[in-house]
Amino acid sequence: MPCNVSAVLVCAALLGFACRLPAQSKTSPYPHMAPVSAYLMPRAAEITLARSAAPASISRDASVLVLSAHGYETAAKGANGFVCFVERSWDSPFHSAKFWNPKIRGANCLNAPAARSVLPYFLLRTRLALAHRTQAEILAGLQAAFAAHRLPKLQPNAIAYMLSKRSYLTNAGGNLAHVMFYVPAIQPAAWGANLAGSPFAMVGQVAPAPIDVYIVATRRWSDGSPAK
Repeated sequence: MPCNVSAVLVCAALLGFACRLPAQSKTSPYPHMAPVSAYLMPRAAEITLARSAAPASISRDASVLVLSAHGYETAAKGANGFVCFVERSWDSPFHSAKFWNPKIRGANCLNAPAARSVLPYFLLRTRLALAHRTQAEILAGLQAAFAAHRLPKLQPNAIAYMLSKRSYLTNAGGNLAHVMFYVPAIQPAAWGANLAGSPFAMVGQVAPAPIDVYIVATRRWSDGSPAK
């Protein structure tokens, strides 16, 4: 399905793509981390939101993680290898003004290869954020773990579903039904990405690994309703 690449880049830039870390703006509405409680959700509501990232045929048999004050914990054990969870603002690019926005809720459901090789980056980011590390310290912690081989290499066929109409990705109300593909770093031209009419958009990397993230918009949300 052809999609507006600009909209894709704005609405789907929730992952920790870029490693750029400019000085934090004093005018940012979220210059610092809010109290941890502001990022938490009622457990049942978080499970429901996490499962809404993918069609029920996938998410009903997936494992589900929920956020606690110290990191993600398993709320439900699945049987199909998928792992669903709700991203928070610190999974945004390091230069993003929404890095500490406590309103951000991005339902995500990773397949088994992504759960094994991409999810650890999310989990480490979260532990560092909840330990009240700064953006620079979070990035440094990721880089140190990657350099020490404490983070896994990307496995083939890693994908993720972000099809929840209830995700809150920006204060402007931006959302997009899309599937993500995690691939070894490659020029976007190899996918024909970011070109007019192309269904693919390359939206960055899983910092600090050489893992590119490509997305394609879908026609429907996870509940089957049309995604306009």
